[in-house]
Amino acid sequence: MKIKLNKGLDLRIAGATTDTKPVRTVTPGLAAVMPDDFTGLMPKAAVHEGDEVAVGDALLFDKAHPEIKVVSPVAGHVKAVVRGERRKIMRVIVEADGSDRAKKFDTKAPVLDLLENSGFFAMIRRRPYDTVPVPDVRPRDIFVTAFDTAPLATPLTDRLGDNATRELETAVKALATLTDGKVYISHDPTWALGDITGAVMVEVEGPHPAGNVGIQIANIAPVNKGETVWTLDVVTLVKIGRLLLTGTVDPTVYVAVTGPEVSTPAVLRTVEGAPLSDLLDGMLHKTDKHLRVISGNVLTGTADDPESGFLHFPWRQITVIDEGDDVDEFMGWASVSPDKMSAHRSLPLHWLRRAFSPDARLLGGRRAMIISGEYDKVLPMDVMAEYLLKAINSRNIDDMEALGIYEVAPEDLALCEYVDTSKLPVQQMVRDGLDYLRKELE
Repeated sequence: MKIKLNKGLDLRIAGATTDTKPVRTVTPGLAAVMPDDFTGLMPKAAVHEGDEVAVGDALLFDKAHPEIKVVSPVAGHVKAVVRGERRKIMRVIVEADGSDRAKKFDTKAPVLDLLENSGFFAMIRRRPYDTVPVPDVRPRDIFVTAFDTAPLATPLTDRLGDNATRELETAVKALATLTDGKVYISHDPTWALGDITGAVMVEVEGPHPAGNVGIQIANIAPVNKGETVWTLDVVTLVKIGRLLLTGTVDPTVYVAVTGPEVSTPAVLRTVEGAPLSDLLDGMLHKTDKHLRVISGNVLTGTADDPESGFLHFPWRQITVIDEGDDVDEFMGWASVSPDKMSAHRSLPLHWLRRAFSPDARLLGGRRAMIISGEYDKVLPMDVMAEYLLKAINSRNIDDMEALGIYEVAPEDLALCEYVDTSKLPVQQMVRDGLDYLRKELE
């Protein structure tokens, strides 16, 4: 099956990596897991400060479904369980002891039990709602994305390892037992691993957001009311296969450190939840600018403190841009400087076709939504996004359902937020709408 998408937008941002192979390994002294990365999880600590843990030992579990665990990416002892308002768990920090101690899982256990106990179930998402799945709801299909089209992203296939085909086939065979439907793997035209036994291979071509699994679902087999599908990326799929073959969890991740404020963009080999300070050490330009460090890409990533923050799920990328709070620019947001990028043809940079060095300024003010059709140019889904957002704002469940709320996740509308002349927080609005719908209907 082949799908070619025409709608979308590739942002030309400076600071891309020239080599997608890891240039060095960063072995952090600390690692953290953050419950907010696992949307829908109601976290409860499984450990106390000072407890010894191995790789794969549970740090958190879900109050509603205690069988769902979030596990430690390093061996060592629990340094802190950091809490916020109303004792909400913000993060669990583990201090590494340098050993390779790892929990051994029973690979002959039922597949669902193995995924839940090893932490991989928490890395899967479901549609609708874009949350950690409910274990007792069997998915219609399972969708895997094998490429990333986000700004400055590096190929996911470079992170799979030498035994990728066997691991993928093992994982697909296991996941196929959890659905009555199909396991789809969507890839771009550069895919070199061939067909994976047991999976339906779909070649997808087009600009961002073609790599988003939600866009792929909408163009392969859309989600209807009453249906549930599961989603994950190919890196997680390979790790599931590795778990089934070895009995241990592999916490290794490859992180692309990118952006215009990075002196030498590169891919680093590290572990899940590594400190941003360790990953950025020696990587940034020497500057007096205020910098925004984003765990993820510029459209959907999480801004964090570079000194005290940690790498967020899905642990693929760090982007560093200028904060822009000290910029004194002639005419401000109305400037037509050739250094500015726009999705419209009114600015010179659209025609110069060179890389853009953005900052974090809003460049305008929030205002009422303008129904102009601009979302439709960058959203390759059969969804009227502007009207869907209006239905979300009015909390009209019937209209939300009719307009496609079950198909979308915040990341799918990230480009809509970028091109929006009204400067609306589109992704947060979608997240609020999904949370409201889940609260009312589940």
